[in-house]
Amino acid sequence: MASEENEGLVQINSAVSRNAKYVVCVDPLDGSSNIDVNVAIGTIFSIYRRTSFSGDVMEKDYLQCGTEQVAAGYVIYGSSTMMVYTTGKGVNGFTLDPSIGEFCLSHADMKCPRNGILYSINEGNYVHFPDGVKQYIKYCQVEDSKSLRPYSSRYIGSLVADFHRNLLKGGIFIYPSTLKSPKGKLRLLYECNPLAFIIEQAGGKASDGFRRILDVQPTSLHQRTPLFIGSADMVNMAEEFMAKYSQVEAK
Repeated sequence: MASEENEGLVQINSAVSRNAKYVVCVDPLDGSSNIDVNVAIGTIFSIYRRTSFSGDVMEKDYLQCGTEQVAAGYVIYGSSTMMVYTTGKGVNGFTLDPSIGEFCLSHADMKCPRNGILYSINEGNYVHFPDGVKQYIKYCQVEDSKSLRPYSSRYIGSLVADFHRNLLKGGIFIYPSTLKSPKGKLRLLYECNPLAFIIEQAGGKASDGFRRILDVQPTSLHQRTPLFIGSADMVNMAEEFMAKYSQVEAK
């Protein structure tokens, strides 16, 4: 397995694991900075088929495009404990029933609304954002009854929690590049790819502002990327602003 918390691969030295067919990428505790203030946090994971066939796994086993994922999911620890999971045939949510110690299907065939009225971004970093993101935020804040604007700003600061809310209610989560983090801050393998797989299976969209997240070719275990994810129409609109105002930055 590969973990966001470990610089290198985590080799599991057992007879079964050495010849296993799959590898796992995991963010063990997303939003961990929120633990002390009792905010919802979670675990994100994705599963790929090995490209090597025996012995110890190699880094190339993990450096696959997100399109090669065979499964992905997350567990959110909030007012209830819930697992959201896909194997490429839709998205289902399972809620933990503590009385029996089992996860029960509670959200079958989850679908992200095509549009929404929520946007999630840390506006405290506004001055460092690309021009395309700044212009999109202004668009979200302009009054227009036809498009139900202004949109509501909802930012928890825990990716799993913000993503989960927008998946259910419709909305967009943006973590763009900044002057301090020109390549973005979120990890492609441990956060962006699994959530992109889930949102696409639910009818939504995931982008780095210019291209589909799942088409990005990883070159390192801890590669970072900007992320625009959520309702398809909202991500499309954000991409239009990026194309219009931030193409020079992209090049």
